Amino acid sequence: MVLRVLRVGLHVGFAALLGVGLVRVLLSETTMPRRITAVALSALLAGLYLAGTIAEKRHAAGRAPSTVRWAPWWLAGVVLLWLVLLYLHADYSWLAFPLFFLHLHILGQRHSLFAVALLTAAVIAAGWYHSGSLALPQILGPVVGAIFAVIMGMAYQALYTEGVNQRLALDELRATRAALAEEQHRAGTLAERTRLAREIHDTLAQGLSSIVLVSRSASAALATGDTTAAAERLETIGTTAAENLAEARDFVADLSSTGDGARSLAGRLRRLCASTERTAVAAGHGFEVVFRQDGTATSLPAEVAAALWRAAQSGLANVAAHAHAKRAVLSLGYLPDAVTLDIFDDGEGMDTGAIPAKPRADGTGYGLAGLRERLGLLGGSLEVESAPGEGTVLAVRIPLHTAESSS
Repeated sequence: MVLRVLRVGLHVGFAALLGVGLVRVLLSETTMPRRITAVALSALLAGLYLAGTIAEKRHAAGRAPSTVRWAPWWLAGVVLLWLVLLYLHADYSWLAFPLFFLHLHILGQRHSLFAVALLTAAVIAAGWYHSGSLALPQILGPVVGAIFAVIMGMAYQALYTEGVNQRLALDELRATRAALAEEQHRAGTLAERTRLAREIHDTLAQGLSSIVLVSRSASAALATGDTTAAAERLETIGTTAAENLAEARDFVADLSSTGDGARSLAGRLRRLCASTERTAVAAGHGFEVVFRQDGTATSLPAEVAAALWRAAQSGLANVAAHAHAKRAVLSLGYLPDAVTLDIFDDGEGMDTGAIPAKPRADGTGYGLAGLRERLGLLGGSLEVESAPGEGTVLAVRIPLHTAESSS
């Protein structure tokens, strides 16, 4: 905005000074030829100046110095006409001031300083020529005007440079913000994919795995002609499918838990133990599943209850699929500053060093890795204690103060 005002002021000043010079010539000259010559040259100078400034503004877009190749030639034409007018009358000397700025704008600092010095000398010489003498004010006036114009021109250049730097900084800031927004979007997408993979594993994958095991057992019963056992196992398949359908609907609705959310966590865990035991019996390698609760139950944040529920699902699914246990115990404990969930089985046990820290390439091994990630978001921990032939203990602990502060 400041640069635009300076440019407009320069052009208006040139027009005003040209008009003042022409008026003084018309008032002082008595011969008609000299008047006509002054009017014609003044009109030609005004037209050339106007055409050049319009074209230069259109092409250069305010750059300093100007990048239009023909601008120095246009400026030379303007100066030539001005020198002719200056020869005719000394009052055209005032046009030197806007011409100083034009040279500073078009030629750049090094060449423009030399040109300004020549223009100053021309003004002093014109004053000497028209007055017949050379006084100190005739020298000081043009010199002071030239110095002032140079200082203003440098200030204009500084303002322009600062404006350019600010525009570049703003463009860089916008580009950085766009890149940051894109990176945040990418990170959010990745986090959402991870969440979806974890939820799918905890809901559909485990349920479908149970259905596959029970369906194989039903097929084996049909092969031996035991239709009663086959019917029981088909009923178990239907029950398991219905439970997983409810979980899938909750997952699609983005709910934090399955089943009837109005019931207690303990009640849901008891039903999970019963369902796991029923499914294991139907699959032909049944084991007893017992639920215990220690401490007084308290209200838990929704995300904590959901994490405990998923941990119980994952732990019991692993017992059913890998432990070959005869008995499993699920314990829910309420402590003053934390809530715990322990799953113990008397199965074959395992080497804890072989537990993958991340899901395998084939998609297996996601249960414990996903559970650790889910608990980590709540400040919780997951520990697995086991040895071959000694069973397995899966211990979950979630501090309540961290969970409450994050909710």
